[in-house]
Amino acid sequence: MNWGVFEGLLSGVNKYSTAFGRIWLSLVFIFRLMVYVVAAERVWSDDHKDFDCNTRQPGCTNVCYDHFFPVSHIRLWALQLILVTCPSLLVIMHVAYREAKEQRRREAGGDNYRCIYPNPGKKRGGLWWTYLLSLIFKAGVDVVFLYIFYRFYRNYTLPRVVKCELPPCPNVVDCFISRPTEKNIFTLFMVVTACVCVVLSLVEAAYLIGKR
Repeated sequence: MNWGVFEGLLSGVNKYSTAFGRIWLSLVFIFRLMVYVVAAERVWSDDHKDFDCNTRQPGCTNVCYDHFFPVSHIRLWALQLILVTCPSLLVIMHVAYREAKEQRRREAGGDNYRCIYPNPGKKRGGLWWTYLLSLIFKAGVDVVFLYIFYRFYRNYTLPRVVKCELPPCPNVVDCFISRPTEKNIFTLFMVVTACVCVVLSLVEAAYLIGKR
């Protein structure tokens, strides 16, 4: 990953964000993205390899693993982080569109040029709506993924032992999850940070509406 490009994108998002938006961005970058890259991805690297069932029946372990882990935590988090950060880039693109439009008018108007966007990054008109919708979308994405996690993994926790009786298992077999305590801690951490991000997005949306 090119961290220079990523740093430039973050600087652009920070530049056009409110104080609440900067706090949200710091929370996403430090407590969600960095934790995901540095720690969480490694914790789930052995989830399939070390998922053990007390049977040697061919195919039983794979079927039970697919039943209890329909989608990996780590892949869901990756998709969640991608979707939750994209709206911020739309704000940057909207500002860039305003700047390009202003530049074309300046070149075409010459001495008769009249500025329509003295401050392209000021949240007025269409940019205000883009920013507000981006906040609602970000909060919506986090809420949807929190619900998905809850549906797949009840109470956001993993049991130490799961019982499986799906074919081709010969009978009810016990299956053991690798490092369940560590995975539960990371899951709860990511859930709490997602909830905080939802609150920040809603507070920022209320702030924008109230200020207008």
